Amino acid sequence: MGFFGKLVEKRGDSIANPSASTISFLSGGLQSYTGKVVTESTALTYSAVLSCVNVISDTIASIPLFVYEKNQETRSKARDHPLYEILHDKPNSEMTSASFRSMMQTHLLLWGNAYAEIQWGKDGYPKALWPLNPSTTIMEREPGTRRIRYRVSLPNGKQVLLPADNVLHLVGLTLDGLTGLSPIGLAREAIGLGLSAEEFGSRFFGNNATPGGVLEHPKVLGKEAQNNLRSSWNEMHQGLENSHRLAILEEGMQYKQIGIPQKDAQFLETRKFQLEEIARIYRVPQHMIGIMDKATFSNIEHQDISYVKHTIRPWLVRWEQAMYRSLLTKVERRKYLIEFNVDGLLRGDIKTRYEGYHLAVNDGWMSGNDVRKLENMEPREGLDEYLINGNMTPVKQILKGGETGEKPGTGTEK
Repeated sequence: MGFFGKLVEKRGDSIANPSASTISFLSGGLQSYTGKVVTESTALTYSAVLSCVNVISDTIASIPLFVYEKNQETRSKARDHPLYEILHDKPNSEMTSASFRSMMQTHLLLWGNAYAEIQWGKDGYPKALWPLNPSTTIMEREPGTRRIRYRVSLPNGKQVLLPADNVLHLVGLTLDGLTGLSPIGLAREAIGLGLSAEEFGSRFFGNNATPGGVLEHPKVLGKEAQNNLRSSWNEMHQGLENSHRLAILEEGMQYKQIGIPQKDAQFLETRKFQLEEIARIYRVPQHMIGIMDKATFSNIEHQDISYVKHTIRPWLVRWEQAMYRSLLTKVERRKYLIEFNVDGLLRGDIKTRYEGYHLAVNDGWMSGNDVRKLENMEPREGLDEYLINGNMTPVKQILKGGETGEKPGTGTEK
């Protein structure tokens, strides 16, 4: 019995548990013009889709997620808030925060929607988040009230209706602002072509990397003789393990090769283009999925920063706003924030960082300990002062001089 199967057996049919999280990757799909039926399941078998989904999901899962308390013009981590542990450490008793976010982001990238049931406690705070199956969760409106609710089909065939207040719903690309469009469905032709190219390559090498051919016999062979000859020839010469074996032709038979050579069919160019096509769809830099011919040491860092700004950041905003809306009460929204910390992803190389720190310290808006904190170093005594360029005068001395009307450095010195 698999992981989710054990959870179903353990907790029964209640929707506020992993039984509603049983994921079936066999949802229906559409046939592309290549003849390939493209579903979330078959799409993941294509290396380009798998790589892009892995890269984005792993990135989202690795970014620290915090609940902050707003204190006038500053903010601090709200470690005492019940939601802090749920988002930062473990959303439920079975999953870590990283595995939960990776799973939810994967759902977003494949189905365009990700759902999690909010298990509320008697004190009015969330107690757990349980991911739901996106292929069996449907958003609909209640008859009469027109309020949004979610119809969830359980593995045992039962259906449960959840009010909108009990569901955390992440939405990808959307036309109505409520439900996301499936990236796999929208890109099925590109994915279908890539899958077909992979299958063609597999079959090509499965036939000893040699195009098909014909055996010519000077006489007429009966059907049984043709079948026997074909079977014995394939048994002796088909497959990579039989490559370069010597063929013995009897009774005046001749072998003639037919088919289009690989270089003429531009097979490799087609496969490479499809990899680039999927990378463009998911907005993933090509070097992150192994396409290195356009990557250099000078531009990879800038591509990584662009990836965070233009690929990851839009997803994080969707996460933050959905959690802010669904997990905090109206009163709490005035006091608390839910945000990812992407500072670590945006850091440049050590020379660039140190030059930036130097300017910040000289301009008086960062202290030495502020810099050490960003570099994951322990604070040191005497480095909490904010300095300005020139004589590196403490800021508080400048402010004190302004209050007394005296200019710094012009008083009587002893």
